[in-house]
Amino acid sequence: MATAELSNLKQDLTRRMDGALETLRRDFAGLRTGRAHTGLLEPVKVVAYGTEMPLNQVGTVGTPEARLLTVQVWDKSMVGAVEKAIRDAGLGLNPASDGMLIRVPIPQLTTERRNELAKLAHKYAEGAKVAVRAVRRDGMEQIKSHEKKHDIGEDLAKDWADEVQKLTDQFIKKVDEAVTDKEKDIRQV
Repeated sequence: MATAELSNLKQDLTRRMDGALETLRRDFAGLRTGRAHTGLLEPVKVVAYGTEMPLNQVGTVGTPEARLLTVQVWDKSMVGAVEKAIRDAGLGLNPASDGMLIRVPIPQLTTERRNELAKLAHKYAEGAKVAVRAVRRDGMEQIKSHEKKHDIGEDLAKDWADEVQKLTDQFIKKVDEAVTDKEKDIRQV
């Protein structure tokens, strides 16, 4: 029974740590690196039909060129709202509409802006590490709880704690690798 519980605990902790890593990847997708990619507009919310909606629910985002994004708006009445949402999203982008197609040129990043984006990437990574450590703390508390109830012995509790720590170390390493890759991507001219 103890081995099955360890397996379930490990699966749960892995799933939760994967969630923290996935959130980090989504945060990184919103960081501009000087090249166009559709994930750049993912955080943009458009006020449409009396509610806030993700941009991809009012139009199709495309990348026809390396330094240009396009948004094909499905409803002509939404073009102005989409333009405003992109401009107000704090991404430093200046969209221009051409009928129902909105062109979003991606300007070259300055060295100062690259440094700001690198700092922001590190901030996102630190948030992911905090989330991973919180999951580890929950796992350790579950192990202590089992030990206190005498469901498991002291040696087994130590083994489980070691497993949880190994898992945590693996995910912290993945976060470090992700932020290193993103920083390289940001600083590349």
